[in-house]
Amino acid sequence: MVGSEGGPSFVRPYAVTGGRTASHARLAVEALVTTTDRGWNSLHALVPEYEQVCRMCAEFKSVAEIAALLRVPLGVAGVIVGDLAESGMVAVQQSGTNDAPDLALLERVLIGLRNL
Repeated sequence: MVGSEGGPSFVRPYAVTGGRTASHARLAVEALVTTTDRGWNSLHALVPEYEQVCRMCAEFKSVAEIAALLRVPLGVAGVIVGDLAESGMVAVQQSGTNDAPDLALLERVLIGLRNL
């Protein structure tokens, strides 16, 4: 999302999400997202940001990584992912509460957050 002056434009993402900055679903920043068959079959009908998320999630991406790659605030990325998950276009794997954290995943999330 780049504005006319070359800086990030936050108008479009907020317009796409209807001004929402929080998802109906509770998504952790480290939650992993992947595109479902339904998502791949519906790419042509999606708005650009939703299509981008489906394309980038051919491989697992965390919500934080999605925000960094889209260059949108974490809340906006969460709304987009939540909407896609509710419609069955992506699958979201929340991290377990009793498992030890995966250090490689935490490093990827940290890199994604730094890129925000």
